[in-house]
Amino acid sequence: MKLAAVFIPLLFAVPVQAQRFYTYLLDLGPDYVELAWGTVDGVNTIGRSSASHGPATIHIAGKTIGSRANYVTVGSLEPDHDYTYDVSIGPTKVGAGQFRTWPAQTNKLVFFVIGDYGTGQEPQFSVARAMWEEFQRRAQTGNPVRFMLSMGDNIYGNINTFLIGVSHTGAEDKDWGPKFFGPYEPLLARIPFFGTLGNHDGNETESHRDLGAFLDNFPFPGGKPGRYYAFTFGGLAKFVALDSTKNTESGPPRPFFLEGGEQFQWMKREFAKPHPAWIIPFCHHPIFNAGPFHPPALHDLQHWFDLFSASGVKVAFSGHEHNFQVSEANSVTHGIRFVVSGAGGELRPGSVQSVMKQANIALWAPQNHFLVVEIEGKTMSITPVSFVPMEVRDANGQIAKLPVVVQLP
Repeated sequence: MKLAAVFIPLLFAVPVQAQRFYTYLLDLGPDYVELAWGTVDGVNTIGRSSASHGPATIHIAGKTIGSRANYVTVGSLEPDHDYTYDVSIGPTKVGAGQFRTWPAQTNKLVFFVIGDYGTGQEPQFSVARAMWEEFQRRAQTGNPVRFMLSMGDNIYGNINTFLIGVSHTGAEDKDWGPKFFGPYEPLLARIPFFGTLGNHDGNETESHRDLGAFLDNFPFPGGKPGRYYAFTFGGLAKFVALDSTKNTESGPPRPFFLEGGEQFQWMKREFAKPHPAWIIPFCHHPIFNAGPFHPPALHDLQHWFDLFSASGVKVAFSGHEHNFQVSEANSVTHGIRFVVSGAGGELRPGSVQSVMKQANIALWAPQNHFLVVEIEGKTMSITPVSFVPMEVRDANGQIAKLPVVVQLP
């Protein structure tokens, strides 16, 4: 019996050199980085709670650091400085990358926005390749891409028409390889990907266990997983991630966004704090939206909308509808541009042109894409990018001039 007890774990152990490791940034700031690594070959093999793959050695900034956990935080770095790193487990190198720390103060920023992407299908990979090309194009300039923002629906389940069910919904780490860590591998090794929850990231549409996997696997500012959070960049902009879903960790789905809920109480405190000129909320469900499949979320999120307006918000990002849309900045929208980017992998090609004016939508494109967002001082430029040329049209069907510009007073 003793021989069997020793022999069985050895029989099923997978050598480190035979496994596919992913290395990614959990967090980044002006003077620190948090790195993580893991595999998607088994149960809970990547993420904060994953079992150690063994003692790791990290080389970075002229230092050699050890970690038994599958992540490490490295401090005392210089702001706006390039660093390289590598990670080894025992004698085997399992990952490497490079990154640039954030500036302590700045008047410029570039970041990516993508939503509704985690399909594991070719459109997702084509958009991911376009993102990597854009990242590389800007990497050696004075204004590189600093992070990515997810608008939710990070992992879609596979629909099985024979069994009439959904599988591989994101509840297990093995679901994340082809739908997250694989497509964005070179980006994840260089910049953090801060996320929000979509209805497919929990039991609003799929499995309640998806929510726990999201909180375990995704990067978060300050290394603190949460369904809502905020972070600032270089004294220029404050970003507020919000959960507009009905996902629950157990029991039936129920709204997490209610006016009397804990999230909105936090929102009121957070938006009341002194903040930079730009304050930018992002979530999954769009407050203004012309469809063609989903209605606008204004009825459910009126209290959010009123808070945005009272807090000086001029632009907000969301996903959910599988196309690109930009609202009017008028009296109905309280002068806020609501931007929908929900076609990072999924796509809904149906036309919305006939209802755009009544929905207060100024621009629309039924194409897979991501957004390049650039801030310089009080001016924001938003450019949708795809693996084919974008054709963005206005409510009259005319080709629109890009980028979309948002201007602070």
